[in-house]
Amino acid sequence: MSRTPPTVTLPTAADTHAFGRRLAPILRAGDLVLLTGPLGAGKTALAQGIGAGLRVQGAVTSPTFVIARVHRPATTGGVAMVHVDAYRLGDVKDPLGEIDALDLDATLEESVTLVEWGEGLVERLAEDHLELRLTRHDDDTRTVAVVPHGPGWPSRLRGLQDLPHVD
Repeated sequence: MSRTPPTVTLPTAADTHAFGRRLAPILRAGDLVLLTGPLGAGKTALAQGIGAGLRVQGAVTSPTFVIARVHRPATTGGVAMVHVDAYRLGDVKDPLGEIDALDLDATLEESVTLVEWGEGLVERLAEDHLELRLTRHDDDTRTVAVVPHGPGWPSRLRGLQDLPHVD
């Protein structure tokens, strides 16, 4: 029996960023987070919020042209974040080969790895992963469906139920 994933309503880009900050404390090294949704849905804003919540160094910007960017922790004992944008890989002959060439599995265990546009490409890197499905609506509000894959996520995600606008 499949359960409908919780959905969070995000009225503004600032709310999307704040949701990422709220999500960050439950993330840990070794986590793979897949950010899905169309252009303009808020994937990068969510990544920026997660980066802020993890307290990584430097500005979190879309890595579209460099494909992957590593953000080191700003504090001792913090967790690094690898931010990947696989959008351009959809046009290459061997997108799975391109993902392999990024060597994400080498940094996966020591970082939180966020992948935009990676559906169908990166799930094989970690059986347990979190999928955040973003949707942008006509009134510019966004929703994010929080879809856990693997047995460890449901207990870790319990705190998200307390967020405002959770359906």
